[in-house]
Amino acid sequence: MRLVPRGRGLRDPNLRDRLYELLEYDPLAYSVGSRFIQIIIGVIVLNVAAMILASVPELDAQFGALFSAITILAVIVFALEYAARMWTVAGHTPRRGSPLADRLGYAFSALGIIDLMSFLPAAVVLVTGRHATLAALGVLPFFKLIRYSPAMRSLLAAVHAERRALIGCIVILTGAVLTSASLLYAIERDVQPDKLGTIPQAMWWAIVTLGTVGYGDVVPVTPLGKIISVFTIIAGFAMIALPVAIISTAFAEEVKRRDFVVTWGMLARVPLFSHLSAAEIADIMRLLRARTIEQGEVLVRRGDAASSMYFITAGEVEISLPSQHVRLADGTFFGEIALLHKTKRSGTVTATRKTRLLLLDAQDFHALIERMPTLAAHVHQTAKARLEETGDLAAAELAQAEQDDGRGGA
Repeated sequence: MRLVPRGRGLRDPNLRDRLYELLEYDPLAYSVGSRFIQIIIGVIVLNVAAMILASVPELDAQFGALFSAITILAVIVFALEYAARMWTVAGHTPRRGSPLADRLGYAFSALGIIDLMSFLPAAVVLVTGRHATLAALGVLPFFKLIRYSPAMRSLLAAVHAERRALIGCIVILTGAVLTSASLLYAIERDVQPDKLGTIPQAMWWAIVTLGTVGYGDVVPVTPLGKIISVFTIIAGFAMIALPVAIISTAFAEEVKRRDFVVTWGMLARVPLFSHLSAAEIADIMRLLRARTIEQGEVLVRRGDAASSMYFITAGEVEISLPSQHVRLADGTFFGEIALLHKTKRSGTVTATRKTRLLLLDAQDFHALIERMPTLAAHVHQTAKARLEETGDLAAAELAQAEQDDGRGGA
């Protein structure tokens, strides 16, 4: 029996856990979480757009009240979200520290700082009225999208993973700037003392030249200075290509790694693969294709040719059979009977909520069960168990298969 200290009820911990899942958990299969994220993203877009448009005097004079109302709404929403995250993070961190340590950890984390800065500058603007000074900080809520954008998170992870290489690029770029600036300063200082009379002035020319921007405000006039400029421009191409190549390669590898981890996690949710070794799961991963269907979307229709087997990793589908309706949720699979007997679908499959699936094509399915006897035995065992249950989907599929085979024989 669990004892609860006097004065503390069970409602708060349960509420905190539910709210934490709403804020942090993958909301794919939960419509409430999905709507919450849509609301936050909508407020972010409105707030950033309002801050940008408010900088135009004509628009600010005409729609200033609307822009202020949007800013107030964004401040309230982001402040409540920040307070909710600060409250719910206690007890949900990997290190399992004290509630104060967990909350301080979130407050000083990168995402925590972004969450705080998404509403604090705007709140200062509303209180002080220093619109012209702090309006530029109004675009900070845009960075909250990092939390909801896997692509942005992957890019940041790629930059962090290659930080040493990128620092090396900065060192090389600094050396190129100093070398080019020093050479042009030595050559052009007497000819253009107002533009290239000091090395810092020459460094401006070197930076815009290496960046291939070439504003044209500072250009060499001597033949030797022009030769130095040619080599500087050529070096600039390498200076740009080097970090771009590093980041793009790291980004591609990060996306592949993320997809691998996501797919592995999805496979781990399917009991059919729980007994397989890591090598066998990796082999299956190359054959599976991920697909997401929205609530109400029809996946397959009765009478369609059986071309794939489906594994539900998140969500729920309803299978409409001639005599009944069957619902399948996370960790289940369907369609194996139709593939085994090479018949048509006996039911229409519709998503009852947003659902994530893994697809195994028919050709790969037959090759897989031939290559993995243990998996084939598990599939046949599951199909047999379904046949023993009256009214199950597998029984309906088998009956349909036998009926079609009988018609074919006739």
